[in-house]
Amino acid sequence: MKKTAKNKVALITGITGQDGSFLTEFLLKKGYEVHGIIRRASTFNTSRLAKIYQDPHEKDRKLFLIHGDLADAENIRKIIYTVKPNEIYNLGAQSHVRVSFDIPEYTANVTGLGALRILEAIKDFQDHTGQKIKFYQASSSEMFGASPAPQNETTPLRPQSPYGIAKVFAYNATKLYREAYGIFAVNGILFNHESERRGETFVTRKITRAVARIKAGLDKKLYLGNLDARRDWGYAPEYMEAAWLMMQQPKPDDYVIGTGETHSVREFVELAFKEAGLKDYKKYIGIDPRYYRPAEVQNLVADAAKAGKVLKWKPKTKFADLVKIMVKADANPKKI
Repeated sequence: MKKTAKNKVALITGITGQDGSFLTEFLLKKGYEVHGIIRRASTFNTSRLAKIYQDPHEKDRKLFLIHGDLADAENIRKIIYTVKPNEIYNLGAQSHVRVSFDIPEYTANVTGLGALRILEAIKDFQDHTGQKIKFYQASSSEMFGASPAPQNETTPLRPQSPYGIAKVFAYNATKLYREAYGIFAVNGILFNHESERRGETFVTRKITRAVARIKAGLDKKLYLGNLDARRDWGYAPEYMEAAWLMMQQPKPDDYVIGTGETHSVREFVELAFKEAGLKDYKKYIGIDPRYYRPAEVQNLVADAAKAGKVLKWKPKTKFADLVKIMVKADANPKKI
């Protein structure tokens, strides 16, 4: 019997992150049973799932959280054999580019080898059970690095950080296991995607949170690094729909996802302060060399024509609207 969305089982790594929470909401609405891998911590790290969390004692629940770690191959293998998912979305990673320069080995282990561990477990599971599993790898525009913009699926990969290098490893592993073993494995090469759920150490959320605190009189200054770096910023929930669409295609392939527009960090700052009624942003900005990367990626902009043609996917939220969404969310007194 062919499975419909209402009886499909999905396994998500990185479920507690921005993307994981949006994808979980999306899949639950589609009728999926969702299992998410979370890392053990001494504090609760599931705040992004608060609205959809289901108590383990509930009957007919559709959301299950499992302790696991991408650095532990045997743990990953056991989870896959237990859950028996139809689809696996690998969103888990050490995902902060600047931090990857400080902890390159850990970044390579989790972000790069983590994907390989899942793919090897899928291969083993399929060989032993005959059940097919579809695999989605969260690839990144950081893989393009120093390659000139715009970037698409054929652009050379020239990463400029340990994070980018690790993502290239995972990307190539995904392609290899697809071609060598016939696994339905896709790479979603997502350009920067933000939201009100973005982590507070990422530059966009760092900006909107600081704007709210400065507006409230709690802070006086925001310190940043390279204001001239240019990125293609989109709205995260839309990108998770694109990830799902990739997994529903007849054949596995790789897709670039982005808006096709590029804006500088400076533009983001100026618009965010303006949205909060603080017109002269320069009064509140300081430059701290600690935030510069040893090797900078200057300009990323997506050519997502293939996704538009094959997936029928197009971004809906414009840059200015994205900034407005994030500033408004951080201006909430409960968040300041």
